[in-house]
Amino acid sequence: MTAGAMDPAAPEQERLRRWRLVLGGDAADGTGCTLSGQDSAMDGALAALYGKGDKQGQAGRDRSAGLGASAPSVARWLGDIRTYFPSSVVQVMQRDAIDRLGLSALLLEPEMLEAVEADVHLVGTLLSLNKAMPETTKETARAVVRKVVEDLEKRLATRTRATLTGALDRSARISRPRHHDIDWNRTIAANLKHYLPEYRTIVPERLIGYGRASQSVKKEVVLCIDQSGSMAASVVYASVFGAVLASMRSINTRLVVFDTAVVDLTDQLDVLFGTQLGGGTDINRALAYCQSQITRPAATVVVLISDLYEGGIRNEMLKRVAAMKASGVQFVTLLALSDEGAPAYDREHAAALAALGAPAFACTPDLFPEVMAAAIEKRPLPIPDTA
Repeated sequence: MTAGAMDPAAPEQERLRRWRLVLGGDAADGTGCTLSGQDSAMDGALAALYGKGDKQGQAGRDRSAGLGASAPSVARWLGDIRTYFPSSVVQVMQRDAIDRLGLSALLLEPEMLEAVEADVHLVGTLLSLNKAMPETTKETARAVVRKVVEDLEKRLATRTRATLTGALDRSARISRPRHHDIDWNRTIAANLKHYLPEYRTIVPERLIGYGRASQSVKKEVVLCIDQSGSMAASVVYASVFGAVLASMRSINTRLVVFDTAVVDLTDQLDVLFGTQLGGGTDINRALAYCQSQITRPAATVVVLISDLYEGGIRNEMLKRVAAMKASGVQFVTLLALSDEGAPAYDREHAAALAALGAPAFACTPDLFPEVMAAAIEKRPLPIPDTA
């Protein structure tokens, strides 16, 4: 073989190596591939989480799941996966470890929280453990939550403010605008009957312009968030967006969370730790509270974020939505506010809301500003094709 030439068997060996890591090395995996060095360590980290749990087979080749009950062994495992896998994979493995191996209790230990890779799903888990968390752990948990929230705000805030500021300006159109405030598309459409063929131009009798931004409150936004366990990521994202909206002087934002009880977190600084994931669901009671807080229906947008599994009075819930819409409220129903698509949801309730003109759909964080802009401008919502 000449110098620098590739071993023709190399691609085949790499394929076998990957299959060996996937299959776990049980006697029937059929690869005949032996791992060593870092590959062996990676296999051990994978085996601890995704092992098949069967104790049969050759010594050293069985792949049984388990990280053990001790915090040191979990800490070592967390360190291993951060060494061998990229951050996005680490987050998935941590989530699977919590779900598959019941490691939630270990997150109550400060040293565990310092070792994990923080993401939205970890924050959701911490919120669900909030009431069980000892005081020695709460400050570490708050630091983890704070970091994730700050990262999300950096990613989402600028575009959200820019999109909604434009929507607010456009929704406040004036009839005697300055030249640079003229909405030419609408002005031309409104004056087509004044077209002069001989001059090939339109003489506008009526100018339509964008309203200039003012410091007064133009819109009221109510975020009404379901706290059931399946909505964890939505609670985190909605809280972040709530903080961004609250920072805009022309939007008055109210943040309401609910299960079978309703809690208004508008004036709380530590919003996320005011939530309690899990429990039942009473959407009707939550909407009754939101409805009682509305003073300017035509200037109000209510965003219900829920999987719609109603434990309260279904017909009353639908009547409230209909009443709010009839009064001029823009009503938006989001089955989820996350990157993961729609969770399991009550399709009957979703269909009933759609019949009222409030279609229910899942929304990604990147799409949320556009959804809010459309609601503010009272135009059709940009519903994803996959909804």
